[in-house]
Amino acid sequence: MENSDDWQLVKRRTADADGAVYVSADGRRYRRTGGEALQAESAFQEMVERLGYPVPRLLARGQDNDGRVWVVEESLGARSLHDEAVADGGQELSDAVVDQLAQVSARLLHAQITHPLAAEPGALLRWVDQAGWTHNVFAENPDLDTERTRAALAHVAERLDGSPLVWSHLDYGLPNVLTAGVIDWQHYGVGPAGYDVTLALEIIPFKGGAKGYTATPTQRGRYLAALDSAASAAGAGPVSVHLGAFLLVKSLFFLALMKPAASAPAEKQTKWQYRRHLFLKGLEQYERTGDIDTASFPTLDEFAAG
Repeated sequence: MENSDDWQLVKRRTADADGAVYVSADGRRYRRTGGEALQAESAFQEMVERLGYPVPRLLARGQDNDGRVWVVEESLGARSLHDEAVADGGQELSDAVVDQLAQVSARLLHAQITHPLAAEPGALLRWVDQAGWTHNVFAENPDLDTERTRAALAHVAERLDGSPLVWSHLDYGLPNVLTAGVIDWQHYGVGPAGYDVTLALEIIPFKGGAKGYTATPTQRGRYLAALDSAASAAGAGPVSVHLGAFLLVKSLFFLALMKPAASAPAEKQTKWQYRRHLFLKGLEQYERTGDIDTASFPTLDEFAAG
């Protein structure tokens, strides 16, 4: 293993309490430490790199005397597209950031579609439950576990029938995208093609305006058109037609693990109620039109004021 003096701490890993991320002095390599989860993630990353996924190339891996796993991988850049957007300082995303996101997303989508996985009966229904964290959401919000909600989720699975299932990031967004590829694959799993990339700009409103930037309707349309073009080049149909279905599932995901204790500060109570409002608003739109327009969502401040 390389000299530890060469590494500077970047952050502790949120998905692995015992792990951390370090950067080399020259900024060209990252070293991550962790346990079994990191070992599985690094093996997965090597596999999808061979499939053409835009992921960091693993340079070395090993295990310390105390059993801690470590991996060294190439750097894909110093700043994520989220960092670039924040540095721009504008209320709207710059076209440069959106276009760069489109390029990386197109590369990922093409690799996913050209390497589909075998789909077992009921796979999409299971994916809806897993990706939406429905067990947790309904346990915390039993009033949402209704025939109406279940019917809408069943419709999502029916609507996605025929979509190829692929290895997916499942936490895709500007914070995990750099100009050269995609990082942070610890939540990897199986999902329908398009679920990762289609939502990259649409999930910004779920943060309640806290990201400090928004995407314009023109930018969102141009981004989705780039994805449909990439899907067509890979021999698949457009992914943008599933935007509403994907968003309904994602809106449940954003409600998972959100219900605060009765003694929690009012801020946490409001955020939980806000996410509930967005889910119900999206559900109503999906039932009526088969789509969800995130541009109609209020910000957290607007919701709290109302």
